[in-house]
Amino acid sequence: MAPSPSSPSGERGGGGGVTVTMVTMVAWDRRDEFVVTATSNFLLKVWSSHTGQLQHSLRAHEDEVFVLEPHPWDSRLVLSASHDGRLAVWDISRGTLIHTHLNTIEGQGHGALFDCRFSPDGFSLCATDSHGHLLLMSHTDTHSQAIPDQLFFHTDYRPLIRDANDFVLDAQTQQAPHLMPPAFLVDVNGNPHPPQAQRLVPGRAGAPLHQLVPQMGLGPSGDLEVVEATRPVGVVNGEVGGPSEGVGGVNEGVGGGIVGGGGVMREVG
Repeated sequence: MAPSPSSPSGERGGGGGVTVTMVTMVAWDRRDEFVVTATSNFLLKVWSSHTGQLQHSLRAHEDEVFVLEPHPWDSRLVLSASHDGRLAVWDISRGTLIHTHLNTIEGQGHGALFDCRFSPDGFSLCATDSHGHLLLMSHTDTHSQAIPDQLFFHTDYRPLIRDANDFVLDAQTQQAPHLMPPAFLVDVNGNPHPPQAQRLVPGRAGAPLHQLVPQMGLGPSGDLEVVEATRPVGVVNGEVGGPSEGVGGVNEGVGGGIVGGGGVMREVG
């Protein structure tokens, strides 16, 4: 006789013995009605927390599951993530798979998922994988969109200067870095990404299209780069003056804002 499906002791092996499976992860639903276990045979099992009876056996993974996460407010939903690269969202009250996502990496197969969480509002997911990627997905929309592989802010590695009061300023705009507008996302060569990618930057999500396309100009090295307007006034000895009073003139950009030795502004380094 085969063991009862509600029995946690094991399953029949091919030789008539009992194969013991290990529990790799446990999670309770948000209302503590059900307990979900992940086992070493890649199954998820849903148990009644009141009776201990097995309610559902769920299969979607081909490797061990080490992530089980209940939805923050919908007690029916639990997500699972596995080393097979698959993320699944389940309705554990019905024992049904709602949607799934395979973390495919071009030219490398799939990336094992190491951790995954719902956002506090329950409408999105984030996950990390074995390749060091952070995946951001909508829980309410099964459509997923890949983000660019290379993500840098255009202000990364840009030179800084100090004013007469020893405050740090961005060399190109002569603004304090924390007062500058949201940066643009660029690739490793400084080329800006499309407008839809720019909406990932905090402060640009609802920006109109013309604010998502940066102005390009020649940098000090002669290469095209994102440029920004300099401040309309200069700062000399801590006092605000007109454009002609800035060090070298504020319209001279980086080269005009950095002088040597006893100048009002000097390069940080």
